[in-house]
Amino acid sequence: FAIAAVAIPAFAFPVGAQSVVKHANATPGLILQSVTVKPGATTLYLSGQLAAPIDPAKKVPAAQLTIADFGDTKTQTVSVLGKIKAILAERGYAMSDVIKLTVFVAGDPKLGGKMDFAGMNEGFKQFFGTAENPGTVARSTIQVAALAGPAFLVEIEATAAK
Repeated sequence: FAIAAVAIPAFAFPVGAQSVVKHANATPGLILQSVTVKPGATTLYLSGQLAAPIDPAKKVPAAQLTIADFGDTKTQTVSVLGKIKAILAERGYAMSDVIKLTVFVAGDPKLGGKMDFAGMNEGFKQFFGTAENPGTVARSTIQVAALAGPAFLVEIEATAAK
């Protein structure tokens, strides 16, 4: 019984205790100001994820795929966040458990090499601030010169905690 008495306090949390506290910006917006992850929370870190081809049945070598095969920035953002949602579910997490995203956006040749920040936000809004997931996350968005392949416009790293 001595072992049980020692182990119980490590797992006993007060009813209603929050392991993760999301702090909104003073001016409401798409993203949070910050997040506090308290002791006792379990954290999951996802590697950067890239979009899947729009038509996965298309029989073209990966090196020959173009931006058109993956879609514009909005389409790629939706693809990547869908992939993140699936990975989270495999690990017992939901999109509402995401606390931080780091979004890398390559310049779109159709926009003169500038990132499509509005398109990325449109894709983001399909997963955050919705009826299914009314919350949002802390987020950084960075324009990069290029990603792992010339057809990719978006890569997203995610951190979840609960």
